[in-house]
Formats: sequence, C-alpha cells, structure tokens
Amino acid sequence: MKQLGKLLIEEGMVDQAQLDQALEAQRHGGSDKLGATLVKLGFLTEEALYYFLAVQLGLEYVEPKELAPEIIRLIPSAQANKFGIVPYRRDDAVITLLSPDPSDARYLALHDELLLPKSVEIRFCVTTESNLKSLLERYYPAAAPAAVGEAAQSNGAAPADTSQDLAEVEKILNPEDILGAEGEVETGGGSSADDEYDENKMDDAPVIRLVNSIISSAVAKGASDIHLNPFEKNMVVRLRIDGNLITQPASPPKYRRAMVARLKVMGKMDIMEKRKPQDGRIKIKVQGKTVDLRVATLPTIYGENVVMRILDQENLQLDLSKLGFEPEEMETYMAAIRKPYGMVLHTGPTGSGKTTTLYSALSTINDPAKNVMTLEDPVEYNLPGVVQCQVNPDSGMDFSSGLRANMRQDPNVIMIGEIRDGETAGIAVKAALTGHLVLSTLHTNNAPATVMRLVDMGVDPMYVGSSVLIVVAQRLVRRVCKECKKPYEPDDDELLKLGLKRDDIKGHNCHRGGGTACGLCGGTGYKGRVALYEIMRVTPKVEEAIYAQADLNDLTDVCIAEGMQTLRMLAVKKWMMGVTSCDEILAVTAAD
Repeated sequence: MKQLGKLLIEEGMVDQAQLDQALEAQRHGGSDKLGATLVKLGFLTEEALYYFLAVQLGLEYVEPKELAPEIIRLIPSAQANKFGIVPYRRDDAVITLLSPDPSDARYLALHDELLLPKSVEIRFCVTTESNLKSLLERYYPAAAPAAVGEAAQSNGAAPADTSQDLAEVEKILNPEDILGAEGEVETGGGSSADDEYDENKMDDAPVIRLVNSIISSAVAKGASDIHLNPFEKNMVVRLRIDGNLITQPASPPKYRRAMVARLKVMGKMDIMEKRKPQDGRIKIKVQGKTVDLRVATLPTIYGENVVMRILDQENLQLDLSKLGFEPEEMETYMAAIRKPYGMVLHTGPTGSGKTTTLYSALSTINDPAKNVMTLEDPVEYNLPGVVQCQVNPDSGMDFSSGLRANMRQDPNVIMIGEIRDGETAGIAVKAALTGHLVLSTLHTNNAPATVMRLVDMGVDPMYVGSSVLIVVAQRLVRRVCKECKKPYEPDDDELLKLGLKRDDIKGHNCHRGGGTACGLCGGTGYKGRVALYEIMRVTPKVEEAIYAQADLNDLTDVCIAEGMQTLRMLAVKKWMMGVTSCDEILAVTAAD
C-alpha cells in the first residue's frame, strides 16, 4: 500500500517542503498522525485527506447527505454511536457502512455486536468525520461526538470542533494552492440554502482570493462563461462577455493545478481522473445572490481545460416582449405558442439565446390548467409550475426514451431541449400531430435549413409540413454602448459589404462606439446584446414547397415572399436604428 505522503506529493496536493514541515511537527511532540498534522497546518483539508485515505485503502469515497429510512434501520442507534459508523447501502448479503477509518480494530467485533448472520458480509466506504458526525446527529440523535472523534483520531484526523457549524468545510489542500469554501455542493437540480458555497465566508488564502475574484468579476461583468485555458507556462483566464472572450490578468502558474482540482471537488468530479472529460455543477453564493456554475473539464497537452457556464437564475429574462422581437414577429410568435398543437422549432448556434427564448415561451403559456413538461440536457433553470426532466443516458434515459415516457404523462406542452436524432424527431413530429404543442431546438444555420435537417433525419416531408407551425432562427448581436456611441456616416465599403445603396440609409442614424475611456463598456464600444429572430411561418405556399421537396434556395425564396425577414435583413434594420454596428452584423450574420 502506497504511503499517504508519497501519494499526496504525486498528485500535487502538497509539496515536499510541506510534507517535511508536517513530519517535523510530529517529531516535536505532535500526537496526531500525518493526515491530521497536514490539516492542522492548513496544507490539506479534511475532505481531501479522507479522499486520499480512501485511495490508499482502495475503497470508495462518498459524502451522502441523505439516507433512506430502510437503510437507517439496519444499524441500531447505540451501535452506530458506539462505533462511529452509519449504514450506507445493502446489496443482498452485503451491508456497506460509512466510516472515517475502516481499519479501526474495534470493527472486528461489529459482526457479533450487530447479531448478523454469518452469511452477511460487512464492507466499508470512506467518508469525512464531519459528514459522519452530521449523519449521526440527523439520523441517530443520541450521537456521542467522542466516539466519532475516536474513530477519526485512529485514522490520523483531528476531531471536529463541535463549536463550528457542521456545514463548514476546512481549507482545501495547501492554502496557497487551492480555493476553500463553506457549505456543500449541489451537483444538479435545486438545493437548500445549506447546499451553497458563499464567497463571503471563504478563507483568506491567496488562491481563495484569486478564484473568488475570478468568479465575482465574471458575475459582476455579466459574463456567460468562464474559461481556464492551460498553456505551457501559464493559465489563461477568459470571460465570455456579450458573446466575445475577454482575456483577464494572468494567474500565477503555480496555482493552475490547484485551481482545477478545487473546482473538480466543488463540482463532485473525480480529482484523480485527469485523462477523461468530466462534467459537474456547482451552486455558489456570489455578491448576495445564488448562481449555478455548470463545469466541464477537458484534458489537453498542458493540463485540464475548464469551462464554467454561469447560470444566474435572478437575471433570467422571461418576458418575451424584452427579448428583441419586432412587433410583427412578436405577434407571429405569440400566435404560434398559443396554438393547442403543432411544433415551434428554434435553431441557432450554442449561446444564441435559444434556451432563454424557450423558457420565456413556457413561462408565457404556463397555466395550472395545462400539464407543461420539459426534457432537457441539462436542466439549466428551474421554472415554477413546469415539470422538468433531466436526460441521463447512463441510466438509459436519452431524448428518445425520455420523450416516450413524457408522452405517457398526459402532457399538453412538451419542450425538448434538442432534437439530435431521427428517432427523437419522429416521436416529436407525431406528438405535434396528435394534439400536443412541442417546442424544441435544432442546430442549423437558418430557419429554412431546419426543414431540410428534419427530412435528412428521416421525417417524411408530409409530416414536416403538417406539424411545424414556425421555425425561428436566432442570433445575438452586441449593442452599441449607449454612453459612448456617436453617429457617423457609413463609407462606401461598409455599404457594399451590407449590399446597400446610399439611398437605402437616408433618414437613418447609424452609430458606433466612441472610445477607450468609456467606463460603461470598458472601451469596447459595446454593452449588452439584442436578439435577432428570423421567423419562418409554414403558410400553405411554404407547406407546398416542403411537400415538393424544394431545395434550400427555392424554399428560402418562398419563405421571403411569404413575409420572412432573414437574419441579415433584421440585423441591417438594427444597424440603421443605431442599435448595433456594421462589424457586428458581418461577424454574426451571413449574406442572403
């Protein structure tokens, strides 16, 4: 069995100097074992200690917060408190117990003490002392703190300070190498107030301040994503603000492994696994409000790349009238989502606002008299009154099987996070034809191309034309900053790029950002974004073109003749209204 100190050094959790300092402290009268000494010196947290003890013992490490009633009854309260154990699960003839120290010699008497048949085997999982103490106090109220402390002491961990809140998690790893926080992490869905990290209650170590500042700055600047990109000599931090990545001041290179490790711990990911991509979710309290972070890691040649999507429930805009619809488009969209059945499809790249628009639509039509359901991967925001389901391929619930199950729940409205395959598309179309309103997304470049995509997936054109009500292609373009914008006269080159003539812009005021000194936009010339909505109505003529399997150009011509305004047309309108810029139009939309 590999020594704990060597294991911690190999994984970069402590360095040799810190290990030597801990060993020196032990030699000078310290009664604690190595793990407890590292924790006391602030080089390691309780959580990290027990995780690596589990690795050392070849056991599973867990931190459950709930126990099923039938599991609790497996162990009497007296024995649970006497031995400092909690039952975790039962599989046939095997009972699995939680303990901070599965090697405790007292456990040799457990089998007889619990009066178990010889055919029943006892196994262990490792958990932290704090977590065990919390479970004992919750499920076995007669818990004796001393018993728990004894079990942990035998493992080398210091007993918990009972004067502190049970939710407190000590500093993680080296205080100069990792972010610490209070509370437990919610890995998906909703949580209570006790399941949140709070930036105001974190420790004062350098990396704690560093990571806090990154997250706080991202939230304050209205960023949608945080990118941690490892390179040969440094870790580059970038924030996606209004669709563009803005590089932040470089973080010290020595912190990069520790930053990634802590984020993986917070997101309930495997910190030992560095060769595979992982996903997690963190709930954190920043600047007085609760924010969800969706975390994804990816191995690269210089370490693990981390991207965090910021999901701010408080800033979620659910008012359709404020999303950027033109009056005619709003009327068309509202008429479609109020239909009793049919399909409303959204298309656009990642980050184009499809989810926000769909959530706004669901919020608009949600009614206690209707059964509104969703099938998402992942569930990004919680919508009151809406039954939301999370896709979980590992358990066999993908979009197609989940949609079949949803159909058996008597829904009126179904929102499908994304139609990814022909099977899901076929079920969705049939649902729309049999009295359900179906809202979903696909990935195509424009609205007419969505029809081609459905046909390519194997859906009969007759079904497509009969089921689809509207297709909405959307993009987000940056707004010219209101503080520093200035009117200007476009030159001939701009007009040529946009396919316009000088007469086309007469009577309009084009604007662009004014300068580097603007405090509102930070000198970028842009602040905020506005949506463009290309809405293709399936009118009788459009339906005929779909039935005839017209090519994309012909179908687009028919849609325009029936009143569809393309993304480029809509963007040019915004430009002539002084809302956005020519450069932004060329960057976001394609020429017609």
